[in-house]
Amino acid sequence: MAEKTVDVLFEFWKTFKMSLLQGDANAIGVLVALIVVALTLVLLVFRNRRNKRRGILLVGLCDAGKTLLHTRLIQSRFVETYTSIKENSASFSLTGDKANKTLRLIDLPGHERVRSQFLDQYKSLARGVIFVIDSLAFQKEVKDVAEFLYTILTDKTISSNAPPILMACNKQDLTLAKGSKVIQGQLEKEMNTLRITRSAALEGTEKMANNNTFLGKRNKDFEFADVRPFKVEFIECSARGSNDTNGEVNKIVDWLQRIA
Repeated sequence: MAEKTVDVLFEFWKTFKMSLLQGDANAIGVLVALIVVALTLVLLVFRNRRNKRRGILLVGLCDAGKTLLHTRLIQSRFVETYTSIKENSASFSLTGDKANKTLRLIDLPGHERVRSQFLDQYKSLARGVIFVIDSLAFQKEVKDVAEFLYTILTDKTISSNAPPILMACNKQDLTLAKGSKVIQGQLEKEMNTLRITRSAALEGTEKMANNNTFLGKRNKDFEFADVRPFKVEFIECSARGSNDTNGEVNKIVDWLQRIA
């Protein structure tokens, strides 16, 4: 039975191929229809996979303000928070033409001993990633920030899904906080150095042979604009705000609306 079916399909393909070579309009029409159907199925599968990823990961070092930002976005008010030892997860309701949709905001602990563990647990859910930076302490933390960000951008699962990345330069209400342009420039220099040392350490090893992720453009200094297929944006914000009632997080809310 199986052999007979194969023979029938083979004969059909021979006839169909001959009709195509002869420029038969009907055969060409069938081929176009098959291509359209195939492309439609691919787009539906891709869209379905993307829609299943409704998580927004809040990541960063300890004391960057992730938990306060998470609370501010969910509850729209200031709440005293403490260093997290486990994840915080809650639904964020969208507005406007997306009022019937929600995102799941997931605040991941930033302690160096556990942050990779929680990232591995939730990375497949990421529709977007908010990397929260302590703009006041950035100068002394730049190397640690670069290390963690490099880990995120070169992770196979994350780079495969390529969620948009928002670099949220927090604590802008404080006088000595670094601006987003300064932070971006210093972070690009640190990422460039890190890229060189990481590549040199992997050169000639099995990991190097299996690693196709190179951040930015080769033979060019690192720039976030070159980190394809990621789209990395920098914004300034203040989860605490200038007072206890209004946090300066509107740019983050706008970003969430755009990527939802």
